[in-house]
Parts: sequence; structure tokens; C-alpha cells
Amino acid sequence: MFEKIRVLVVDDSALMRKIISDMINSELDMEVIDTARDGEIGIKKAALLKPDVVTLDVEMPNKNGLEALQEIKKHCNCQVIMLSSLTSEGSEITIESLRKGAFDFIQKPSGSISLDISKVKEELIEKIRYAKAHNQKNKLIRKSNIESSRQIKTVNKKIDAVVLGASTGGPKVLFDVITNLPNNLNVPIFVVQHMPAGFTKAFAERLDKNSKLTVKEGQDGQAILPNTVYIAPGGYHMLLEKNKIRLDLSPTIHGVRPAVDKLFTSAAEFYKENLLGCVFTGMGKDGAEGVKKIKANGGYIIAQDELTSTVYGMPKAAYETGCVDVVLPDHKIAEEIIKVVKRT
Repeated sequence: MFEKIRVLVVDDSALMRKIISDMINSELDMEVIDTARDGEIGIKKAALLKPDVVTLDVEMPNKNGLEALQEIKKHCNCQVIMLSSLTSEGSEITIESLRKGAFDFIQKPSGSISLDISKVKEELIEKIRYAKAHNQKNKLIRKSNIESSRQIKTVNKKIDAVVLGASTGGPKVLFDVITNLPNNLNVPIFVVQHMPAGFTKAFAERLDKNSKLTVKEGQDGQAILPNTVYIAPGGYHMLLEKNKIRLDLSPTIHGVRPAVDKLFTSAAEFYKENLLGCVFTGMGKDGAEGVKKIKANGGYIIAQDELTSTVYGMPKAAYETGCVDVVLPDHKIAEEIIKVVKRT
């Protein structure tokens, strides 16, 4: 008999608690061990029951999702998936929660009480399974204390632009990388982080407040400037054309829009061999085709290593193309970008 994934559901709506619990309990490999109607109760139950995964509503009375998250992480070695409605406050709390240790988030389809929450069932179930797997990986990392770093080749070429791609686990890594870059990097940086529309705006604003570089959500027709980070807006592919940003609504790639492949391929065509690309943690294989295009045009590729990736999907797919130049833990990637761009 296999051990089921134990989930605690925290939401101030009794209806949401019931629907979310039913979705989880319908899966053979997971079960809801309890529910909580607010953050305070959720904190106490997480400390007592030690669940594998907590689903945590972002906007709640008494303690909001961010406040509850911080307390839960103090007392319970579990992964937390935030459930957020697209409000200004909700998106800001969600972005900060990801930086503070939340595993990932799910957007409620139609507000705090989403009768159509079943639309995201497949996404929620998949993320619960990945969250449990990440818990198990963390235990192995704590035991081994291994740090991986693999240099395949060195580079000594002029870099005119940097492209970054990430998904699950990406917001925290991108925050750490971008806020550690200097204000005189003198190249533009383009970012695809898989997020729904609205959340990318909050992400860009959070980065801009904390970074030495200017950080903006990309806009169609926007001129490309050095020392500026452009975040692809949720719901749009971001491409580069004639020193301007172009946004389009062409079909999703790998089920996502924006897609890393779309940005990387476009940037490779524009910047040729003078492009540095980096693939971070995330589910799936988005970015692998773009990495091949960058390498075919003579560019340079960094991939995040397995140990520090929340989900080793995208970096693995990139590495398996044979086009990656260096594999690094997350905390060494900013240093490598600076070294390559400034050729120090």
C-alpha cells in the first residue's frame, strides 16, 4: 500500500474548502487530512498535523496568505501552494509569497469564491504531486549537502542581450538573480516567467523596487534600452524586432503563453552570436528549442542545476539538447552572467 500525499486545505470559504477537498480526494494518491477556515487555524493545524502540502488562500481575514505562509513554514516542513484571485492586493501578496518560500500558486478562475474552480483541477493536482516530490528532494539535499557546478566551456565574446526563462520556482530565483545584477551591465534583459496575466505586472513592480536595474512589464512597440529588464506579460508571447518589443497572441506553446521558446528563438534571430540565454527551474520542456536556436547562432547558454531547481524539467530538457555551456546552482548564476557580459 503506497503512502498518500497528505494535504491541508486553508480557505475562508466553506464552499471553496469543499470543492477543493473533493478534487484532491478524487485522486488515488492524495487525501485531504483536514481543512481550516482562516490563517490562524491553518497555522495551528499545520503545526499539529504536519501535512506534506498545504493549499492556502491568499486573501483571508485575521491573517492573509503571506502571514500564514511565514508562520506555517516556521513550524512545518511542508510545501505551500497559494490559491489567489486576480486582485491588485492578491497578486502582490502572491508574488511576495513565492519569494518567501511558497512552492507555487494557482489562480482562482473567477474571484475569491470560484464556482468554476474545477477548471484548474488538473493544474492543482499536478502541482501537489510536484510539491511532494520537492519535499523528498529537499530531504536528500540536506543529507548530502552536495553542490553541483559543471563548466563545459568558457566564453570570450561580446554579449549584447540576456534572455531568461523560468516556470515553477522561478520567481524566487529570478528575484535573487536580477536583484544581484549591477546597474551598469549595459545590456537589456528579457524574461519569460510562466504566470497568468496580471501577476506578471506585480512581479515586475516588485523587482523594480528591489533591483539596481529598471524592471518593466514588456509593451508592444516599446524601444529596447540597456540596463532594463523586460518581463513578458502574462497572456502574450514576447518577441524582439528591429530593436523593439513585439507582443502577440499566437497560439500557446507547450500550453503556455508567454513561452520561453518564442522569446529565445526571436532573440537568437535578432542578436545572433551576441546573446546569453539562461534556463531556470520549471515544469516541462519550454526553452529547449530556443536553446538550440541560440546555440546554432553562436550564443552562450546557462542552465540551473538539478539540486537547486524546484522542478528539474526545463533545465534538464535544455541540458539534454547538448547546447548548454555551463550548469550552475541558482546562487552562482548572477555572478556568471556578470562575468560573461563584462568578460571579466
